[in-house]
Amino acid sequence: MVIIPLAAVILGCTEDLITLDEYEDNRVSQETLIDPELSWSATTYEATYGETTSFPTLNNKYGVSITYSSSSTGIATIASNGTVTLVTPGTTVITARSSATDTYESGTASYTLTVAAPSGSEMKSADLAWSANSYVAKLDSDNTFPTLGNPNGLDVTYSSSNTAVATIDSEGNVSLKSAGSTTINASSKADDTYYAGSTDYSLIVTSGEDEGSGSFIFDSTGDKTSEDDISNTTFTRMISVTWSGSGASVSGDYYGYATVSGGNVTINNTGEECIVYRLTGSSSNGSFKLYSGKKQAIMLAGLSLTNPSGAAINNQSGKRTFVMVEGSNTLNDGSSAAYSATDNEDMKAVFFSEGQLVFSGTGTLTINSNNKQGKSGIVSDDYVRFMASPTIKVTAGSSAGHGIRGKEYVQITDGTLDVSTSAAMKKGIGSDDYVLVEGGTSTITVSGGVAYDSDDSEYKGSAGIKADNYFAMTGGSVTIKNTGAGGKGISAGSYDYDNDKHTLSDSYISGGKLLITTTGSESNDVSSKGIKIGYKEASGSGRNAKYSYAGNLKISGGTVTVSVAKSEGIEAKGALTISGGEVYASSTADDAINCQGEMNVTGGYVYAFSSQNDAMDSNGNMKLSGGYVLAVTTKGNPEVALDANTESGYKLYINSGATGVAYGGLENGYSASQAVYSMSCTAGGWNALHNGSSYIAAFKVPSGVSSVAVSAPSLSKGYKGVTVGSTLCNGTWASSGLSGGNSVSLSTYSGGSQGGGPGGGRWGW
Repeated sequence: MVIIPLAAVILGCTEDLITLDEYEDNRVSQETLIDPELSWSATTYEATYGETTSFPTLNNKYGVSITYSSSSTGIATIASNGTVTLVTPGTTVITARSSATDTYESGTASYTLTVAAPSGSEMKSADLAWSANSYVAKLDSDNTFPTLGNPNGLDVTYSSSNTAVATIDSEGNVSLKSAGSTTINASSKADDTYYAGSTDYSLIVTSGEDEGSGSFIFDSTGDKTSEDDISNTTFTRMISVTWSGSGASVSGDYYGYATVSGGNVTINNTGEECIVYRLTGSSSNGSFKLYSGKKQAIMLAGLSLTNPSGAAINNQSGKRTFVMVEGSNTLNDGSSAAYSATDNEDMKAVFFSEGQLVFSGTGTLTINSNNKQGKSGIVSDDYVRFMASPTIKVTAGSSAGHGIRGKEYVQITDGTLDVSTSAAMKKGIGSDDYVLVEGGTSTITVSGGVAYDSDDSEYKGSAGIKADNYFAMTGGSVTIKNTGAGGKGISAGSYDYDNDKHTLSDSYISGGKLLITTTGSESNDVSSKGIKIGYKEASGSGRNAKYSYAGNLKISGGTVTVSVAKSEGIEAKGALTISGGEVYASSTADDAINCQGEMNVTGGYVYAFSSQNDAMDSNGNMKLSGGYVLAVTTKGNPEVALDANTESGYKLYINSGATGVAYGGLENGYSASQAVYSMSCTAGGWNALHNGSSYIAAFKVPSGVSSVAVSAPSLSKGYKGVTVGSTLCNGTWASSGLSGGNSVSLSTYSGGSQGGGPGGGRWGW
C-alpha cells in the first residue's frame, strides 16, 4: 500500500488510467443503465399562501427511490413523501433526485415554486436569513458560526436536527458535542403583521486534526483489467476501529460518520469519499455495520470479533466492497444468535453484504457460523470474488447455513479457500447464477443430508458447489468431499420456476484440477452424484408423464477425478462433450458417466469404471471420434462398457481417430469406421496399443480383467506388461516413456451384435 501526502489528495474516488478497450467496455456498460426519466407535471408553479392547492406531481416511470429538497426551506418545505408546506411568500426550487443503482442512472427533476401573498394582504415576510448556507466547525477550536439576519426583530426559536452533534440555545449560541452533521434552524411564528419565517444552514462538525485523510493506493490483486482489482481505486480516507473487551474506539473519523455503542460500531458515510475501514483488536461482544453510497475497502488487520446476536460484519452498502485480509483474523456469531434485522434490512451471514465483496490480501480469515437460524458464513446479495491471495476458512455448523454464497455469482480467481458445512441441504459454495473457478486452491467438505425445501416443495440434498445456472472451471484446484445422504460434489442448473425459464448456459471445464468424492446414500429420491449438470422437468404423471431435460457439460481441458459410492459419477441432463483434458470417473453403484443427450468424445483421456452399471451411458447417440477412452464395467449382462440408447433409434459410433478400450461389452448394433479387436491383457497391469512402428498409448485395467475390446487408428498389435513413464487420468492412461512388454496378437471383436437385455450388448469377449 502506498500513502500519498495530504497535499496531493483530491477529495472523492479517483481511478487509474485505463486502456481504450477498457474505456469502450466501461462506456458500453454505462450506456446499458436506464434513465429513470423523472419529470414534474409543470416546470413553474404559483401557489397562494394560506390557500389549499394541488402542487405539481412527479412522474416516476420506474418507481425509483426519491429524495426531495427545497432550495429555500424558509419559503416552502417538502417532506420525504413529497408533501409541500408553504412557509412564507417568496420563491424556491423544488427538486426530486434519485441515486444511481446497478440498473438505473441517477436522475433529477425540478420546478420553480412561487409563493404569493393572499390578495389584499398587508402582511410582510419575516425575512429571516443566515449569513451562510453551510459551515464546517472543529471540536475544541474557536469557530465563527453563521449569524442570523432578523431585520424585523421577531421572536425566534432555534433548533438542531442532531443534538448529539451540536445544540443551540434560545439565544442562538451553538455548542459542539461530537463529530458529525446537523441542520441548524431558526423560525418565527406568524402574527398580524408578519408571515411565519424559517431558515437553516448545514453544520458539519469535525474532530479537529484530520488524521484520517490521505491517498491510499493498494497493489494489484491479480486482474488489473477489472474494477475488482483494488489497485484501480484510490481511497482518500482511512478510518480505524479498534476493539478491546466490550468497547471500541475510532480514529480518523473527521466528519463523524461513526457511532459507537459498547462494542457495536456503525458507520454512515454520507460524504463522497472512498474510505478504507481498518478493523483490528478483539471483542467477544461486538459488531461492525456499514452504510455508504460509495465503494469502500474493509481492511481486516488482526481482528477477532464475535457478535452473539448476529452478523459480525454487516455491510448495508450496495457498492463494491474490497476486503483486504492482513494478519490473522476471526469472525464469529453465537449459537443463540437471533439475527434480528432492522426494518427491511437483510442479515444473512456472519459476514453479510448487500453489495459486491472482493477478497484479497496476504493474511488469514476464519469465519465460524455457529447459529441455529440457517445463517451462512459469507453472503453477498450481489457477487463474491476471491483474488490474490488470502487464506479464508469458513465453517458452518449443523443448524447454520451455506459456507459461501454470492447471489449473482461466485468467482474464484486466486487465494486459498477451506469451506466446511454440515447442515442438511446446505452448500459449500452457492449462487443463483454461476460459479467460476479461475485459480487458487479450494477445499470443500460437506456432510449435511437431505431436507424438505418448502419454497420449492421438494426434498433437496447438500452440495460442495451449487450453481443455479452453470459451473465453469478454467484453472486452479478444487477438492470436494461430500459424505451426506443425497449429497453431491457439484450441482449446476436448476429450473427457474419464478420466471418459467427452461434454458441454461453450458457448464464447462477447460483447465485446473477437480477432485470429487461422494459417499452418501440416496434419501427421499435424492441421490449423491459426483457431478450433476442440469435438470429433469416432468409434465403429466405415471405412464403419461413426459420429461424435458436441460444442461450441457463441455470438458476441453484440466483434470477431473470423480469417485462415487452410491450413484452416477458424472451426469449431464443434456449433452456431454469431451474434447480434451483428463476425465476419471468411478462409481460402485451406477453409471460412471451418463448423459440424457448425445455423448461426444473428440479428444482428451477418459477412464470410466462401474461395478454395478454401465461405464459410459448415453440416452442419445454416443460418438467416439478422437481422444482416448477406457471404459470398464464388472456388473455383467445386461450392463455394458459403452451404452447408447438403441431402443430409441440411437447408436454407438466408433469413428476414425478414436482410441478406445472397453471391458464389459459394446452396445448392440454399434457402428465402427475403424477395426475393433479383442485383445488379451495383464490384469491389474499396464498394456499398450501399437501401430507397427510405435506405441499409440498404454492403459491399465483393474484386477480380474484379462481381455478387452480395442480400437485405434492404424492399430496392428498389442502388448502386455509394458513399462510406462508419467501417467494420465489418475494412473489409467500413459502416452510417454512406453517400453518393453510382450507382444500379443489381436482378433476380430465379435461382441455388440447380440442383445442380452435392456441396453443391448454382450458380456465377455
